[in-house]
Amino acid sequence: MTPMASQASIDRPSGLPVDNPSKSYWLSEPSEVLLGHRTTKDLPQTADVLIIGSGITGGFAAHFLKEKAPSLNVVMLEAIEACWGATGRNGGHCQLGYYVSPPHIAAFEHRTYCFLKEFLELHSIPCDWRTATGVHGFYSPELFISVKKTITKIQGKYPDIGANIAVVTKESPSCLLQGAVMQANSASLWPYKLVAFVLERLLAASGFNLQTKTPVTSLKRAETSARKSSSHRDADEAASRGWTAHTTRGDISARHVFLATNAHISHLLPQFANIIVPVKGQVSSLKPSPSAQPAEDPLDIGHTPPPGAELIYGGGRIHAKDHGLGVWDDSTIDEPVARYLKYELSSLMDLSIREQGNSQGEYGVHASKPDIEPTFEWSGIMGFSRDGWPWVGPVPETAGGGDGLWLCAGYSGGGMPNATLCAKAVVDMMTPGHEGEDEVAGRIHLPPEYLLTEDRLEKARACETVAEGDKRGAFMLDLDIF
Repeated sequence: MTPMASQASIDRPSGLPVDNPSKSYWLSEPSEVLLGHRTTKDLPQTADVLIIGSGITGGFAAHFLKEKAPSLNVVMLEAIEACWGATGRNGGHCQLGYYVSPPHIAAFEHRTYCFLKEFLELHSIPCDWRTATGVHGFYSPELFISVKKTITKIQGKYPDIGANIAVVTKESPSCLLQGAVMQANSASLWPYKLVAFVLERLLAASGFNLQTKTPVTSLKRAETSARKSSSHRDADEAASRGWTAHTTRGDISARHVFLATNAHISHLLPQFANIIVPVKGQVSSLKPSPSAQPAEDPLDIGHTPPPGAELIYGGGRIHAKDHGLGVWDDSTIDEPVARYLKYELSSLMDLSIREQGNSQGEYGVHASKPDIEPTFEWSGIMGFSRDGWPWVGPVPETAGGGDGLWLCAGYSGGGMPNATLCAKAVVDMMTPGHEGEDEVAGRIHLPPEYLLTEDRLEKARACETVAEGDKRGAFMLDLDIF
């Protein structure tokens, strides 16, 4: 096991997304509309709402904004290509935390899942959505016993949540796998294609401007200078602009700025450097040879891939230097993690990677070549939250914000079943004057743990750090599976 990163390295602000990220399997079929897209040749000087970031959070924020207030002028800035960051690089999973989250948060994730499924069906989005059963295997007897006790309590006290969970115990005494938890309402999908559809649909309408390859270098609150002016007219004009974003291509001012940069948030708000920490994860797409055979396992769930299909396998962060903590550069892969992904999956599928009698335990030390090869190996950057929950809402002045600055980030590897309705919650806060009766009834009831407040920030800075939590194993179940 590698030594943990120093707290000083984790507390430093993130850099911008790199312009040469490793190539993700999910980005192998880029949208012709979005690649290099700039709706206008020049950067607009003003907007009603400026969204920074074009992943699932930013994309759905724009969708909800235009749905509620079609007349709003919405500009989206992306440092690299559209949806080229975490959303376009995760493991293609949407799994809920039915038994790892408090019941009311599990219910919120369930609502997010249902919204996504209905949205996809309504618009017939070709993003390879497949409803499936999520399976979490356990090799630790102590952990499996603890999980079973937790699930029994959930099923007794919260039957609506518990109905989605089933425990499977091992049948063979010699099997190292203790058992598994099976979850309903899990899905696999092509995340990039989902967000690409949303963005292309927005671009086909009016009042939405996407500017790729336009990194924001800093933010400035525009009304600061107006406060010094004795002219009420100047103050009103400055307040209508709200914020100015400085980019490599010029400046743009907007009344509202929505930060959807997740792991990179501390680049623009250094006050979040020890609150939302960038963490590098890794995934491989692996193709078994035609002669490879799956293992005969008592927990076989019948998902053997057809000949020629690729297996998407992620994780192994424990084998990376410093567990990937504090890393925002996804241009490279970690070779120890790559070896783990190749050899671990091969051994689980009984692909005959070891010669008989080979007792070496370290990944990469094998006498025979694995019967499986990667077609893509890539990394991605997650944003781990210090207190374990996403940060959603208005940014307080004490954290570098003020009126008109909004944040939605810090999913800790669980963005797919959270980001969409978190984005809607912020849009509801941002546009209270654009609601009818039905829309008021449909407002998102955000878990109170998610709301961004000064009090929560103060408490988070007093609790264990991300590095301490990671050492304890608090972030080991990354449901998006980088």
